[in-house]
Amino acid sequence: MSRLFTVEPLGEDALLLRFGSAIDATINQHVHACAALLRRERPAWLLDVVPAFATLAVCVDLDAMSDVADPLGAVRGWLATRDFDAIADGHLPAVGSHQIRVRYGGDYGPDLDAVAAHAGLSPEQVVQRHASAEYRVGMLGFAAGFPYLIGMDASIAMPRRATPRIEVHAGSVGIAGAQTGIYPRSGPGGWQIIGRTDALLFDAARTPVTLLEPGDLVRFVDASRSAGPNA
Repeated sequence: MSRLFTVEPLGEDALLLRFGSAIDATINQHVHACAALLRRERPAWLLDVVPAFATLAVCVDLDAMSDVADPLGAVRGWLATRDFDAIADGHLPAVGSHQIRVRYGGDYGPDLDAVAAHAGLSPEQVVQRHASAEYRVGMLGFAAGFPYLIGMDASIAMPRRATPRIEVHAGSVGIAGAQTGIYPRSGPGGWQIIGRTDALLFDAARTPVTLLEPGDLVRFVDASRSAGPNA
C-alpha cells in the first residue's frame, strides 16, 4: 500500500484513506491529489470520493461488485496497484483558481477590530495579511459550499466567538482558529466576521453547484474602498 496513507474500513461500503491527523497544507495537497487520481481513473465500483483535511473517504458501489466475495478487500487490492507515491514526489494535479472580492470592516466585518486587538495589529494590517495569502480549500462542510481555507497568516488567528451569532449574513468572511472561511448562506455561526463578499458560493441551478471545490486555490481581493463587497 502507498506510503502516503493507511486504509481503514468505513462502514460496509466505504474505505477511509488516512494521510495524517493534523491540519497541514502538504497532507491536504496529497488528499486532493489522490482524490483527483481516483476521479480520473473512475473504476466501475467508485461511487464518490469525499476529501477532508487529512482523510479521503472512498465510497464503493457494492452492486457493481455483486460477483466479488470481498468487495472492500478487492478495492484495497486495486488501491495497492496505483502509483499514489508519485504524488508525494510533486506530481500534483491542476486545480481551480479564484479571486474573491471582499469588503472588510464596518457593517461588513463587525469583528475586524476585535481580531486586530487580539493580534496586536491595526485593522488595516489584519486586512493586508488576510488578503495577501494564497489559500487552499481544505474541505467543504458545515453548510453546502462552506469552504475551510488553509494558508492564513498565523499572526491573525483567533478563537471562535464565545457566543455564536443567531444570524450571519451570506457571504460573510470569518476567522476561526488558524482558518478562514466564507458563509455561503445566512444562518447562525460563531466565526469572527471580518468582511463580506457578494460571490455566490452555492447555487443549486449551477453546474457545479459550489463555486469552490476541495483543493482549489483562493485569493481575497480587498474591495473595502469600493462601493460594495464585489464592486
